[in-house]
Amino acid sequence: MTALPAVHSSRRLAFSASRRQQRGWRTAIVFAAPALLLFTLFIVLPVLEAGSASFFNWNGLRAPSADKFLGLGNYQQLLTNTTFQRAVGNTLLIIAASLLIQLPLALAMAALLAGRQFGSIAFRMIFFLPFILADVASGLIFRFMFDGDVGVLTQISQLFGFGEVHLLSSKDLAIVAILVVATWKYFGFHMMLYIAGMQGIDRSLYEAAAIDGATAWQRFVHITVPGLATTIRLSVFFAVLGCLQFFDLVVPLTGGGPLNSSHTIVSFLYYFGIARMRIGFGDAVGVTLFIVCVGVALGYRRWVMRND
Repeated sequence: MTALPAVHSSRRLAFSASRRQQRGWRTAIVFAAPALLLFTLFIVLPVLEAGSASFFNWNGLRAPSADKFLGLGNYQQLLTNTTFQRAVGNTLLIIAASLLIQLPLALAMAALLAGRQFGSIAFRMIFFLPFILADVASGLIFRFMFDGDVGVLTQISQLFGFGEVHLLSSKDLAIVAILVVATWKYFGFHMMLYIAGMQGIDRSLYEAAAIDGATAWQRFVHITVPGLATTIRLSVFFAVLGCLQFFDLVVPLTGGGPLNSSHTIVSFLYYFGIARMRIGFGDAVGVTLFIVCVGVALGYRRWVMRND
């Protein structure tokens, strides 16, 4: 007889826990529903529509018709398009410059400015300000600076007795101008990421290393870099995805020229898809880029950031 109250008590506890769990699920659904609705309307549906339109010769003015169905025709044109191949090469070049120049420069500046020395805060602000500046404004500023007639480079070159410098009108140098501007604009963002990561490293490690006679370079290599491992992996992730979607600086600087030599994947999508009213072809570019970005993101998260 004494076991019956215990049984009833356990059932009541189980029922109460079940009720709380149900209320928790209902609360989660109520709060998640608006976000899920917006995500479906502005992400899922457009992606599905773009995917279906990429199989048609569609100009975007009216619904695609059966007689405009191309199957994989847009994708075949894309893979054989020499300008697209050049755009892919330029995008890979931007990724390489970001990983090999921009991020190491950001890490070096972070190491110099992470302390409390005089002027460090001011220099942090100076290097971070380009990131705040709008991409289009940055592109227009440097377009005037790189102008072959009145630009700063031309003025300096003529001051030393040389001729005019035409970066933006050269097929080989236009992409170099884009790389310079991209490095100037975005390295401050990564620098601030690294400085924030350095704040979490135990200062006693540096003090112990200094007492043991470690040089500044040894402290940087054996304490700072391992302590920033997670931040560096995150920075690389941001850099690669940002380079794959690189667009805003290209339009005001070169417009993809001269002779389509400085296009990236996204600027190619805009000029050869949207601007020419070849929406189906542009959707094929967008779907391809979407698959690449998702593959990179998932693969990087799976194999590089799995422990972060």
